[in-house]
Amino acid sequence: MPRVIDPVKVKELTAREGAKLDARLGKSREMYGKAREHLCNGVASSYQLRDPWPIYVDHGQGAKLWDVDGNEYYDFHNGFGAMVQGHGNPIIGEAIAERFPKGTHFALPDEDDFVVADELTQRFGLPKWRFTNSGSEATMDAIRIARAYTHRDHIMKIFGSYHGHHDAVMVSIVGDYENIGDKNHLKKIPYGAGIPKSLVPLTVPVPFNDADALEARIREMETDDEAPACLIMEACLMNMSIVPPEPGYLEKVREITKRHGIVLIFDEVKTGLTIGPGGATKLFGVTPDMVTMAKALSGGLPMGAIGGTDEVMSVVESGEVYQVGTYSGNPLCVAAARANLEKVLTPEAYKHFDELNSYLMEGCTEVVKKYDFPGYSIGFGAKGCVTFSPHKIVDYVTFKQGQRTDVNQLCWLYAMNNGVFMTPGREEEWTLSVAHDKAACDAYIEAFARMAHDVTE
Repeated sequence: MPRVIDPVKVKELTAREGAKLDARLGKSREMYGKAREHLCNGVASSYQLRDPWPIYVDHGQGAKLWDVDGNEYYDFHNGFGAMVQGHGNPIIGEAIAERFPKGTHFALPDEDDFVVADELTQRFGLPKWRFTNSGSEATMDAIRIARAYTHRDHIMKIFGSYHGHHDAVMVSIVGDYENIGDKNHLKKIPYGAGIPKSLVPLTVPVPFNDADALEARIREMETDDEAPACLIMEACLMNMSIVPPEPGYLEKVREITKRHGIVLIFDEVKTGLTIGPGGATKLFGVTPDMVTMAKALSGGLPMGAIGGTDEVMSVVESGEVYQVGTYSGNPLCVAAARANLEKVLTPEAYKHFDELNSYLMEGCTEVVKKYDFPGYSIGFGAKGCVTFSPHKIVDYVTFKQGQRTDVNQLCWLYAMNNGVFMTPGREEEWTLSVAHDKAACDAYIEAFARMAHDVTE
């Protein structure tokens, strides 16, 4: 059995490392004082917050970024997983520079639109596509399309998963929920204020890696004349560290949803183009009715996409569903996406990701073994993490049972203080870029090793 980490020791080290980091962020502190006067909390998104003040970035290049204090980091955060191309990628820059003098916005289609759609069809095996401006828009529109296609109102999601910030999916996300109900009747818990009470009952959470519980809940809903329009899910969870599907699970989900007339949506906002050229869809060999994408699609520019079967997308083509957006298919974004798909995320790039991720995970595993540390490394393609749990995580319940938020926070502090910028939060993973190399991975492993040494000595 792995050793038990002393929470008192973790608290002491957290205070020490937190003070050390704060001492290096004086200009960020000054900037925060100015920013919060008119910018809520001094940030553009609540997920950019940090206590006691945010870290303001100055610039990035390749695998690195620099904050306004001049601190240099290897970037394993990569914009919440969007920047697999690396910062300032010259191929993306050339595509944007070539497009810019021709005009940056028309709200009209151009050639790049259908070239990108063709490329996504080849990668994901779905024949029809539409574009959005973000992952949240993509999942929001996908759910609307599914509701129109099935003529049903209720939807299903995996308890603990995140699918964007619109009302329908801001329910039963990862949080400090002590009593979530049994696996066949998980509670519907709004995530934050402002979610209309009338909408919450329409979203039904189910556990991950449990096809029997899924079908049992579907049958109950059908009995109550509340058959779901869709199940939206990540084929490999990316919001509770990384939780892959158990063997046979996705195949059972595909069979169950098809038999009950439920649209199966794979949310590939995090996994699409990062864990493989065709995302989780191709990696695990199960094709859903719809796929949603964003993040890594457009080289750091805001763009999302929805892919679907001819049947499901027929409600868009017929005009029954208004899938619209003034900036959807913005020329700069789509030009960047085309260059990204054709010239950056090539077979060679994915070979690089696989080799580098294996090297990083093996290094972290050695640290775990050396210090008898409670955790394990896991990952695919450009994504990976060390899960701080003494047991394997397969769903939200096992995640909560093994979760050590304090250790995760301490690991983040050690990374930051040793030149490795990681995504803050207890459930986030690293993202590699084409610019990362073994030196970057060695820096990550060394930071983790220092933390493991100090917390176990």
